[in-house]
Amino acid sequence: MVRPFRFGVNMITPSTGDAWRRKCRKAEDLGYDVILVPDHLGMPAPFPSVVAAAEATERPRVGTFVLNAGFWNPALLAREVATTDALTGGRFELGLGTGYVQAEHDSAGLPWGTPGERVSHLRHTVEELERLLASDEHQPQTVQKPRPPLVIGGNGDRMLELTAQHADIAAFSGARRVPDGSPLQMSALTADELDERVATYHRFAAGRAEPAELNFLGQLVAVTDDPRAVVRPLLEYVPGLSEDEALALPHFLVGSVRDIADQVRGQRERFGFSYLTILEPYFEAFGPVIEELRGE
Repeated sequence: MVRPFRFGVNMITPSTGDAWRRKCRKAEDLGYDVILVPDHLGMPAPFPSVVAAAEATERPRVGTFVLNAGFWNPALLAREVATTDALTGGRFELGLGTGYVQAEHDSAGLPWGTPGERVSHLRHTVEELERLLASDEHQPQTVQKPRPPLVIGGNGDRMLELTAQHADIAAFSGARRVPDGSPLQMSALTADELDERVATYHRFAAGRAEPAELNFLGQLVAVTDDPRAVVRPLLEYVPGLSEDEALALPHFLVGSVRDIADQVRGQRERFGFSYLTILEPYFEAFGPVIEELRGE
């Protein structure tokens, strides 16, 4: 089944109220379907930000992309989710992940733990949220039943298994942590490597009654007639790759509007990614691509 495209923007820059509302309305005008907020120290607080985004707009859904589960107690998170869903009129999508920046946990005085412990905490959080939000006794109640759509982001095997079991939307990234590297050291996934990750997810999801929507995070957008000039300064961040190989990375969207639209179409055909998230610094540049793909 080929799903129609959806496009989200992940708003990462703190703003005053007026500026926040203006850029959310701009995203709506450009055709974005979802306005999203991450969960990092130094960036906007997710829940008040998505409520403000919903109040400033009429059409887009709003959501978290993605919450750092290590920051949250499941019972308190259930209260936030239900209240946000009610205040946004049922437009809320809940995105969850394990978190990947130890320094943020250290700053917040929260335990970091091993990768396995972080995935286990996320699983506990998901299961508790599903139990609490499905209960008629839980207050406040959500508008969407039995809970808002759940996005889980992650590429590892245990994360993909959890995603296959619980998530309505499976969110993939074009980067992975460097083994034994710092929490901020990431390496790019090639298209073939991403193929393997998506195939692994599908193996875990083989028994699902309803297929999940597949999301992908585009980490660079540049509308240009000289793609090589764009990626050349970025080669230091993708060591070992040539300019051609860098341009072939799925999360680099570089070229003319038509070229980028064709790349997005190709990724839906190859990987099944029908829901694409764009980072805030590039959301205006990507607007003409949304127009090119409208209705597909």
